[in-house]
Amino acid sequence: MTAPRHGARRFAVAAAIVAAAAVSGCGVASAGTPAGGGTPAATATPAARLPLSGTMVGIDPGHNGRNYTDPSFLNRQVWNRREWEDCDTTGSATDGGYTEALFNFQVAGYLRADLVRDGARVVMTRTSNDGIGPCVDRRTAIINDSHADVAVDIHADGAPSWGRGFAILEPVADGPNDTVISSSARFGADIRAEMLAGTAMPVSNYDGTNGVKLRDDLAGLNLTTVPKVLIEVGNMKNPADARMLTAAAFQQQVAAALLRAIIVFLR
Repeated sequence: MTAPRHGARRFAVAAAIVAAAAVSGCGVASAGTPAGGGTPAATATPAARLPLSGTMVGIDPGHNGRNYTDPSFLNRQVWNRREWEDCDTTGSATDGGYTEALFNFQVAGYLRADLVRDGARVVMTRTSNDGIGPCVDRRTAIINDSHADVAVDIHADGAPSWGRGFAILEPVADGPNDTVISSSARFGADIRAEMLAGTAMPVSNYDGTNGVKLRDDLAGLNLTTVPKVLIEVGNMKNPADARMLTAAAFQQQVAAALLRAIIVFLR
């Protein structure tokens, strides 16, 4: 989640277009090829047999591909119920320049395709990786307004290079999220179990306890009204983690683990 010190690839779409698309319904998945990758959703299975038929799932791929171009936008302060925080950040990157924003978006695309295939409707907080924002409070509002049954914020960390592994960040009761604290913790446990079962990424050796950490300083968790956690899938500054995070096969494994956790949670 931390910001890289070097430039990222240049892109062209403004934040307002991304936010408007998500709010207007362009962020809701339908059958077909998802933004960010993935395969076309299957259409042959009758809807009644699909495991996620009738559900709504929220996905927030952290950051955005052109965030680095507008520091004044990122530095805008938003209220997260406890304190003011930056509208957003650029996100981290591997030492080779592969950005967290792109990683987040790729995993989100694979996950969206998997969810739609299994019958879910999906709302995403951004529908491309060539925009700016939206701010973290607006991302939460997009998912809250969709009345999602569950949601996940997808990130990768930018910690010291000796640290590695994934961590699940969970909300602390803070008003709007009071009713979803226990369900968010249950969802976090489901994700942790599926990540260990379905990927080779270990539990974080530097963040939280046994890969779980309570956070009361993030708008995405403080303001949520639906069950939600944030996953730091790995540390982009750790060479072993970076090799995994940049591989499409691993990104698909993460999406599959998140899908299984969602199915278990909603069962």
